[in-house]
Amino acid sequence: MNIYFICTGNTCRSPMAEAILQNKKLDGVQVKSAGIYALEGGEISENAKAVIEQEQIPYYHITSQVKQEDIEWADLILTMTLAHKNMILHSFPNTQGKTFTLKEYVVPFSSKDVSDPFGGDLTTYKQTYLELNRLIDELVMKISGGSFE
Repeated sequence: MNIYFICTGNTCRSPMAEAILQNKKLDGVQVKSAGIYALEGGEISENAKAVIEQEQIPYYHITSQVKQEDIEWADLILTMTLAHKNMILHSFPNTQGKTFTLKEYVVPFSSKDVSDPFGGDLTTYKQTYLELNRLIDELVMKISGGSFE
């Protein structure tokens, strides 16, 4: 299964989600991330990088914009907000049925948006990391048929 995480700039939420899921080392699961308004070739935010390093997750990231080829590659497109989802569906109408907010996919009755730590302090980024980690655990259970190790 190919999973594509999407946020705004590909510097905070989507790369953290990508790192968390990659670190689960699930057989047959490939993961990428991108941003709707990302600058190509940039770096992950300093605080996102610091949180990932604190969690001892090996990860290297270069920012990337959403690309047609990656949209086609993806079996599942998970956005960080409802606005991101709507932009993807508007730009790539053929993604209907495989594009969801991360929250609506794993916790259908919750709010749809993952909190944005952009511009926040390390504590704010840590809170977003913890939120993403819980959601990724739910995602792993869902895509692996309910068994999570």
